Amino acid sequence: MERKLKILYLAAEVTPFAKTGGLADVAGSLPKALRALGHDIRVAMPRYGRISIEKFGLELILENVQVPLDEQNEPVRIFQGTLGKDVPVYFVDNARYFDRESIYMYPDDAERFTLFSRAALEMLKPLGFKPDIIHCNDWHTALIPNWLKTVYKDDPFYADIATVYTIHNLAYQGIFGHRVLEIAGLDEYRFLYRTDMADLDKVVNFMARGIYFADVITTVSPRYAQEILTPEYGERLDPLLRERKDRLFGILNGIDYETLNPATDPYIAVNYDADSLDKRVQNKLALQGEAGLPRDPSIPLIGMVSRLTDQKGLDILVEILDHLFDNFGVQFVLLGTGEQHYHDVLMGLAKRYPQNMGLFLTFNAPLAQRIYAGTDMFLMPSRFEPCGLSQMIAMRYGSVPIVRATGGLADTVKDYNPVTGEGTGFVFDRYDRWALFGAIVRALERYKNPQEWRRIQLQGMRADFSWEASARKYEDIYYKALASKKEDKGNAGEEHSQD
Repeated sequence: MERKLKILYLAAEVTPFAKTGGLADVAGSLPKALRALGHDIRVAMPRYGRISIEKFGLELILENVQVPLDEQNEPVRIFQGTLGKDVPVYFVDNARYFDRESIYMYPDDAERFTLFSRAALEMLKPLGFKPDIIHCNDWHTALIPNWLKTVYKDDPFYADIATVYTIHNLAYQGIFGHRVLEIAGLDEYRFLYRTDMADLDKVVNFMARGIYFADVITTVSPRYAQEILTPEYGERLDPLLRERKDRLFGILNGIDYETLNPATDPYIAVNYDADSLDKRVQNKLALQGEAGLPRDPSIPLIGMVSRLTDQKGLDILVEILDHLFDNFGVQFVLLGTGEQHYHDVLMGLAKRYPQNMGLFLTFNAPLAQRIYAGTDMFLMPSRFEPCGLSQMIAMRYGSVPIVRATGGLADTVKDYNPVTGEGTGFVFDRYDRWALFGAIVRALERYKNPQEWRRIQLQGMRADFSWEASARKYEDIYYKALASKKEDKGNAGEEHSQD
């Protein structure tokens, strides 16, 4: 039995306090699952203006923590709240940098997240909390492994702390000018010039530093961990990732089985589970009504909840929707926002096919859950997808996914085989419109056989995508990180003695 660990988990956004995307869902769920395994895990995030002290019952626990920033000290306060029942959350409070309407997209984002990350390190001594592991997520916290291997390496308090760095989406790297090295106190520790990545020395790439200095790197699915080693998916960091591939692991995200449960979901018309799947049709009829479509249980209803971008496969989808409507009479409900081009194209299709298409150009979490509960099929034709949560939620709710074989989609959806009867969805490989069209047609053919369709639904509903399974894998990763840290220190000691 490995010893229980002290873990500091850092993220720029955490559900339910602040959210723009999937990172917040992971940061709001994984720590609770690790706490359930007995680890002393604590979360840290900025206190944005939208995070109410009163609403979340936050308590001021540290005042005037002096944080080095750009050759001077910036004072921060630390508030404490709770995630779930018993996971402490530390909020780094500084009105100048964090009291803003939004979370990201400010000209001083480099300074803002440098301050947050450095404050997370500086608060540890006054808190009396010395973690075994600091788990960093995405570019916002990527300088921490860099600092621990440089600025803090001779401080005994920090010397044995191992780092895990998780890449949620390699496309967002945090790229800034060299001035940020001075702000971060790292200008004397410049990145080494690499002939295979010459452009990396022309900028400060936060994510590259996280990858380079972390004891272990993870990403959010096994398939994506392999894909990012290639030029096609590596976003120009693939040479560095290949160099560190012995420290790179892919672990699937999970979904929150308490919140995302069709048996108890308060937002859907009728609750149901795998043993009462006949009730599910009431959710389909309710969704058809909400979307302004003819209420008919026999018409195949396809759903999609997505950002409207090329990455999510919108470019190939919009080229086949008219063929699906004209030749198969399917209904399609889409919820999401994104590029104006796709707003315009989809509004045009919805106007031409009012009996077939329900369009919601917004984000609405309760409606998303009604789409999972009411559709027969759920579409995710992504160009790339590090993990994806929607396909797992769809299966949990009995909506059969149709996905492209990439990243976490390939790891979670098993292509249906009509000979063996095994599979949880329909998968296509080639990224083009007719490969997508073919996968949808295969699904529509199987939909004609109610018994066969019920089997596919149940196989998806019974798959385990809970956080407990993922948390146990992260537990193993933390022990690997500690072993790697110890090994690296030993190697450094040997090199020093030889000098």
